[in-house]
Amino acid sequence: MVLVDLYFYLSIYIRKICHVNQQREESTASSSEASPNKNQLQLGELVVLLSKQIAISGGGTTIYEGLYENEPVAVKRILKSHYDLAPREVENFEAFKHHQNIVKYYGMAENEDFYYLALERCDCDLSKLIQPSNEILGDRRLWVEKENRPSALLLKLMRDIVSGLVFLHELGMVHRDLKPQNVLILKEKSTFCAKVSDMGISRKLGANMSSLSNHPATIGTGTTGWKSKEWLDFKQQTPAVDLFNLGCLLFFCITGGMHPFGEDDYCNTNIRNENAVNLSSIKNFPEALHLISLLLNAAYELRPKATQVLHHPLFWDAKTRLFFLRDTSHRVSENSDLLKALESTAGEVLRKETICLANVVVSWNKTIDDDIIKHILKYEEGGYNFSSVRDLLRLIRNILRHYEQLPDNIKNRVGSLHEGLDDYFRRQFPELLIEVYKVAYPYYRDYEYYKKYFERE
Repeated sequence: MVLVDLYFYLSIYIRKICHVNQQREESTASSSEASPNKNQLQLGELVVLLSKQIAISGGGTTIYEGLYENEPVAVKRILKSHYDLAPREVENFEAFKHHQNIVKYYGMAENEDFYYLALERCDCDLSKLIQPSNEILGDRRLWVEKENRPSALLLKLMRDIVSGLVFLHELGMVHRDLKPQNVLILKEKSTFCAKVSDMGISRKLGANMSSLSNHPATIGTGTTGWKSKEWLDFKQQTPAVDLFNLGCLLFFCITGGMHPFGEDDYCNTNIRNENAVNLSSIKNFPEALHLISLLLNAAYELRPKATQVLHHPLFWDAKTRLFFLRDTSHRVSENSDLLKALESTAGEVLRKETICLANVVVSWNKTIDDDIIKHILKYEEGGYNFSSVRDLLRLIRNILRHYEQLPDNIKNRVGSLHEGLDDYFRRQFPELLIEVYKVAYPYYRDYEYYKKYFERE
């Protein structure tokens, strides 16, 4: 009797095992359709081109070319046994609608071992674009020849990154891993576009939250050299961690691949010690030095917001730069404190010469072509004080006002109305714009007229 019962229960158990195996086979067959090409894997509407690998990253993640609903995509394959990041990354992508500076998400598929995310296919990442050997740029340039500063294209890409970050922060998202490999570049018809990618360790701030907890167990997330001091010190993480990374990223772009805190082996130590060993390499680009220094501030609460970065003079075009100087020139006489502060910048703005072992500020008329000053004096009855920063602004204002009346020989010297004039005065007085900005901002940041400079769309 016991043997009969044992046989009965054993036969039921065997039938159940067979049924489970059959279901698993059917599930696998439905999710991974057979393909005559061994180099392809089809998962519903997603086709993964296994022979066309784009990149490999840590933790069992590989990027392939693919097709989603017959459209070209990049497929991010994530090993299930390593991460719960794929579902979280999908959740993060789905938390916001498409933005032009965020990599577009199309859908996800999975099989027994992997998640497969279908994402917008781009041409390369920022780390590859910066390399001199890249071929994607064609005849376009990322730096202005002989002037060691970013071209209009590179500034546009840098601004794209900031725009993507503004969008994420407005939705309460903290990216937490902003770095060159996570900024993708898409070649468009007449230009290029930068897009923020890889939301795997991003987090969304909850309602009424301003920071995320930073338990020591999370220290393994993120990337060496791309973690702020407060992250390394296990303090709470706010959106300011992204602003620190943004400072490193902008520095990377401007210098052609350098990190402000040095090589990988010493990077975290230098960040902890607040030792930006390479920062002096951009001292000849004052707008960049000013912004990046703010972004790298160890006191995270003093870093600017992403929207403030977007409106910084680093990203102003020539017309905006000149009009800001012109408008400040109009208003400086109305405020004695502002005038005093402006004149105190002469030591930074005006050229210096060493006379008898002492650095002496040189009058600005010795830096500007005589013909220009003589011509503009026709329109200025009171003349100029050549040691005054205010009067230097007046000169620029008057040149703008009377540009059409300039003789051809002077126009040829200073160049076109906006780009040429801006280049001329930038070369002669590289510190002028940022010093005037630093003086004017505290006085006029809430002034309605100045919103076009400090809160521009």
